[in-house]
Amino acid sequence: MKYPSSTQPRHASPQFVLSSIALAVLCLAQQAQAQQTDAPMQRVEVTGSSIKHLATEEALPVTTIKADELVKQGMTTLADVMMALPQSASLQPSNAGSGTNINLRGLGVNRTLVLLNGRRLANEAIADGYANLDTIPISALQRVEILRDGASSIYGSDAIGGVVNFITKREVTGGNVTVQLVQPQRHGGGDEQRIQATFGKGNLEQDGWNIYGTVDFHQRSRLLLSDRAGFVPDDAAMAAIGRPRNAASGGYATPANFTSSANKSAANPYYSSGCLSPYSIQGAKNTCVLDDDTYGTALHPNKQLTMYAKATKKLDADNTVTLEYTRGDESIFGYKNPTQAVAVGSSKPILPATSQWYPGKRGGVPAVAGITNQPLTVSWAVADFGPAVTRDNQINQRLLLSADGHLGTWDYKAGLSYGVSLRKGYFKSGYFSGPGLIKGLADGTLNPFGLQDQAGRDYLESIAADGMQNRSSRSSYSGVDGTISKSLMALAGGDLAFALGADLHRDTNEDTKLGPAADITYAKVVPAHGESRRTVAGIYTEVDAPVTKTLNLNGALRVDHYSDVGSTVTPKISFRWQPTKTIMFRGSANTGFRAPTLFDRYGYRTTIANTTTAGRWDDPVLCPSPTPTIPGTGTAVPGAVAADVCNAKLNKLTGSNNTLQPERSKGGTLGVVFEPTRTFNASFDYWQVNMKDMLANLPENVYFTNYADYKNLFVRNADGSLAYINNTTMNLGGQIAAGVDVSANWQIANNSYGKFGAAIDGTYLTRFDNQLVPNGPWMSNVGRFGWASNGTTSSYPIITFRWKHNLRFTWQSGNYSAQLTNNFNSSYHDANTAVTSQYYRDIPSFSTWNLTGSVRVQKQVRITAGVTNLFDKAPPITNNTIYGNGYLSSVANPIGRTWNLRVSYDFD
Repeated sequence: MKYPSSTQPRHASPQFVLSSIALAVLCLAQQAQAQQTDAPMQRVEVTGSSIKHLATEEALPVTTIKADELVKQGMTTLADVMMALPQSASLQPSNAGSGTNINLRGLGVNRTLVLLNGRRLANEAIADGYANLDTIPISALQRVEILRDGASSIYGSDAIGGVVNFITKREVTGGNVTVQLVQPQRHGGGDEQRIQATFGKGNLEQDGWNIYGTVDFHQRSRLLLSDRAGFVPDDAAMAAIGRPRNAASGGYATPANFTSSANKSAANPYYSSGCLSPYSIQGAKNTCVLDDDTYGTALHPNKQLTMYAKATKKLDADNTVTLEYTRGDESIFGYKNPTQAVAVGSSKPILPATSQWYPGKRGGVPAVAGITNQPLTVSWAVADFGPAVTRDNQINQRLLLSADGHLGTWDYKAGLSYGVSLRKGYFKSGYFSGPGLIKGLADGTLNPFGLQDQAGRDYLESIAADGMQNRSSRSSYSGVDGTISKSLMALAGGDLAFALGADLHRDTNEDTKLGPAADITYAKVVPAHGESRRTVAGIYTEVDAPVTKTLNLNGALRVDHYSDVGSTVTPKISFRWQPTKTIMFRGSANTGFRAPTLFDRYGYRTTIANTTTAGRWDDPVLCPSPTPTIPGTGTAVPGAVAADVCNAKLNKLTGSNNTLQPERSKGGTLGVVFEPTRTFNASFDYWQVNMKDMLANLPENVYFTNYADYKNLFVRNADGSLAYINNTTMNLGGQIAAGVDVSANWQIANNSYGKFGAAIDGTYLTRFDNQLVPNGPWMSNVGRFGWASNGTTSSYPIITFRWKHNLRFTWQSGNYSAQLTNNFNSSYHDANTAVTSQYYRDIPSFSTWNLTGSVRVQKQVRITAGVTNLFDKAPPITNNTIYGNGYLSSVANPIGRTWNLRVSYDFD
């Protein structure tokens, strides 16, 4: 049946209903106890203000995750933290690229501000709009604070989606060595190893100083799709949802498909014999296609080495100076299909009739009816040396000198920081010179229809690009900041507090695609260079007014001046009203302003295609189809090569756009917090963010579904062939996101059997609408694949679940503890654009359970063991063509049930 339009309301999932009922029952149960227990709400210091006060005196919603909670949930990386966070729409970092980033509210990684100890890092060097979390040392962390509200008035006008503040340990005395092993139950790759060591000396209170350092090494091996055969979708499962893998045709393969002047339809001399296992399988229309089970990668390998050092000196009882150094080094290895013999300029990969490998000649390639010495254009993937492998290396460093304390009646803090991020890309193996491949085909050295003889292998090695660097990027951040605050006068509810701050920072970015890599035509590297810099000066003020003992008002105002796009004023107001000790109301309203990133506005620009589409499509002109959203249903027009224009990855242009203008936002929250007893508290916070002039990229499906509206972005050559699709960042219309954050904590019991507790954090999305053009129609993205990207660094779309939660049950008794954790995502409307209506479907809800247990064997030794994905839940299958592996890899880990062992040793 045909699904309703995106504006049709959807029913809440059974899991969400059960979660709500459970929360309501907890509330009612604790109301009865409220008559016997009268305790104030717990107070903790939080991120989000320049004035020192406590959590329950704040009007802003903040989630705090302590370092030991990461261990209890069996997390090994910060990526695990971001994926479990209900307010995060981060993508599973299973694919090679820019590492781990966080996307609060699904608004885009460029709109989530990442801080380390309250100050910025240098951004990842290519996109220059966000920080790679993999370069933050997890072993140094004390806690993570997530401000789930815009903070443009305090930290900078670009903090539209929220703030994530990673806070390191204040001091360390003694040392610790921890070893952690992660082993999947199934055979194959995906295993992880971590070792971390920390040592510190000096006691701040007794000695007046402390210095400590930590080193953390982590690595993960490659997990192939074949390692999870039957767990991730196989051919039968994909066929059942309307996307059989053998429906593809005419692409690059081993043995090669070919066309000729006599026959423009692709064909293969080995089709009738089953193609060449394990490299290819039979496709459609008498062609072979690469076998995903041989080349597909479920998890790409990586290695991370992070270091952190901190020296703190108390000048006197009230003043402290600190020096910090952070260094993160990560290499990510990307595996792609084998190098393709692609066109170079006007040249084509041609196999002449003089080649011994011509069908029916002495090389043994079977003859093909109708092929009689015409030159053949071959679509060949070079399988002899395996997949094409890249290495992406990132190094991020920061040096920070800071001071804080009291001078007279003033509190102060100040900092001077410098950070630099370097990123280099390399062809590790499996890449070959495009002109070299064409020459080898022309002179008969290379066999496109099978594996090479020794002469062919020797030739391939001579034109290999192993170890060649293809890209070099650098970004830097240098800044100075200072804030002073004091109490001005007494009000009925306490002291009127005032803060004044200023900061000045300079960002730079340089990005170069290197010239020699242009010969590796399969990689689509087009030599290009871009460099830019920007200076931002800001001044801000904050006033906190406890008007009465129950009502607190807070206001902040920031003025920023950008050296290239002008000035902006971003105010924020908030309130906290606590009429009784057991209930508190809070709310805020704010504005935001985000300038285009340096890369988006000033990065490289080329006049020819520099990449290809993520998915396969039919060229709307050269391979017209009655169903353009279903690749492979078109027919090549006379003179066009089907392999290049039908069910193909088409040329695409990315890069900067110097016409971009800043985007603006308005947002706010309104919530209530209950704490009827000492053992129970719950909160509900409604939030909404409205954006206009949104900086974003159009997803590929928009171009092909609405070709008439976007045909101006299909740039064609004089002969009508497609030069590229323009996919640079643009100012689109707007975006509106809204929802309710739910949180509850319950200390169930504390008796001779131990302490029992339960907690839940969840987000219910009420709205996520995109507007592609100013004043255009709004289209819902809630629980469905949307119509606009919003700055993510991946080709995968943002996933906006209606309901997402993290549920935890805990137990502790003496030296023993255990935790059962549930991560849940509600069902999702599948793309349904590449299949006929009989295959329209929903992606079912996805729920995984993790169990960990810990014991302190001795005073110095703690052992933690656990299992992730306890019930071995397979990742959800999808018919979205952008997911070539057939499952929702941006959300779900394909590794399956996994064992986790962690041994930690403390020493004096």
